[in-house]
Amino acid sequence: MSTSATKTVVRRRSLRRRTRWVGLGCAALPLGMYALVVLVPLAQSFQYSFFKWDGVTASTWVGFDNYVSFVTDPVLRSTFGHVLVLIGFFALLPIALGLLSAALLTRAKQPGMAVFRWIFFLPQVMTTVVIALVFKRIYAPDGPLNQALRAVGLDSFAKTWLGDFTWALPALGLIGTWVTFGFCMVLFISGTSAIAPELYEAARMDGAGPVREFFAVTLPGLRGQMAVALTLTITAALRTFDLVWITTHGGPGTSTLTPAVALYKAAFQNPQVGLAAAIGVVMAAMCLVIAVVITRISERD
Repeated sequence: MSTSATKTVVRRRSLRRRTRWVGLGCAALPLGMYALVVLVPLAQSFQYSFFKWDGVTASTWVGFDNYVSFVTDPVLRSTFGHVLVLIGFFALLPIALGLLSAALLTRAKQPGMAVFRWIFFLPQVMTTVVIALVFKRIYAPDGPLNQALRAVGLDSFAKTWLGDFTWALPALGLIGTWVTFGFCMVLFISGTSAIAPELYEAARMDGAGPVREFFAVTLPGLRGQMAVALTLTITAALRTFDLVWITTHGGPGTSTLTPAVALYKAAFQNPQVGLAAAIGVVMAAMCLVIAVVITRISERD
């Protein structure tokens, strides 16, 4: 290799090295802020979870007792069952409705579809506090829902929805369905528009009807969007706090208690900071596992 060629290689390596260091320098501040705001509190929560502490007096080492209490306490264990119910309303039902809406809207384009999508996406730009207050009024004993039922002669179906042990959790779940449905619908519509039209033409040439076309072309083409929707909606159900706290405070009794509400009560009402930290660590681990599992499954051929 000639001297000039050697110098050129050395200059290129030096330039790549400087570029790498400049990139690391630019990323150092955001990474430092992320570590300060997220990683350090997470590490502290993990540390606190091994202690019995009221936040004021001296703490006592208890090992894994807080985690054992979270799993064995009947009230805290019931929060997992409530989350499973909410996942059905927050994730499965909105995704099913979103897929159906996306299939119908993209197949038969009609005037005003943009307004229709905007109306159903509106809950995503509203704060959860506003949504909770609105539905708390709708579900009130003298609210619009009961008034409508009485107006059509269905007085026996009128209830104190958020104060009923049987119906409080499904009532909250329907709020979650209304909130997440628009997001799923818009996400699937955008994904459907990215599917090559040739695939639909080939399916029609093979004699596929609307249903077979949906399962053979549309659904496989929305694998990435399905993964995003499942991850966000399931973790939203797991982390639900403000919606439950504003409407029911976890009641009546503990019928709508979620892990996030249990964490808040353990941290600020009892207080049991160690138990609250253990609940937070378990929730973070569950969200991470859910995201990883859904991502791995969606990436399979």
